[in-house]
Amino acid sequence: MTAFLSLHWLDILTTFLGLIYIVLEYRASIYLWAVGILMPLLDVWLYYTHGLYGDAGMAVYYTFAALYGFIVWRFGRKHGQQEGQELPITHMHRRLYLPAIVFFFVAWGATYWVLRTYTNSSVPLLDAFTNALSFVGLWALARKYIEQWGFWIVVDVISCYLYIIKGIPFKAGLYGLYVVIAVAGYCKWKRIMHQQYE
Repeated sequence: MTAFLSLHWLDILTTFLGLIYIVLEYRASIYLWAVGILMPLLDVWLYYTHGLYGDAGMAVYYTFAALYGFIVWRFGRKHGQQEGQELPITHMHRRLYLPAIVFFFVAWGATYWVLRTYTNSSVPLLDAFTNALSFVGLWALARKYIEQWGFWIVVDVISCYLYIIKGIPFKAGLYGLYVVIAVAGYCKWKRIMHQQYE
């Protein structure tokens, strides 16, 4: 048991933090960003030691994105937002879809090239894909767009598979659970969004 814990302690710790994070995200709590700073800092180490260099790099981005998300949720404003009202959950504007799609494909291609050129990653295509889509997902979460849940469902399914084949079992289980919670989170955010305008 001790050998198992010494081998997987970081995986277990970051999984526990990930559970806290997703519960806070489900509740649309601003405190998700505090966990969103600590967890990816630890994930950098976890992913790097398992050869998931794209995910390790992404964890650095997550840390800075969490700072951005906190600032936007705390101080940001949207069109139609009432004075003193917290940042409301809304749909992504249609005009944002094309830039988001273009950004995704550019980020996917660039990340794939970096992984193929500078690392020994055995899964560069999928690792780059989840990273690129996570860039878009984090931006959508920071802006409180309900569509962020759809991005995360795709990322979580693929990440679960990657962590299984890379021997990170607890994180794989966490991402499997994330898929279920993302579906529930979409439904909850949809209810909250409708209540905001009642």
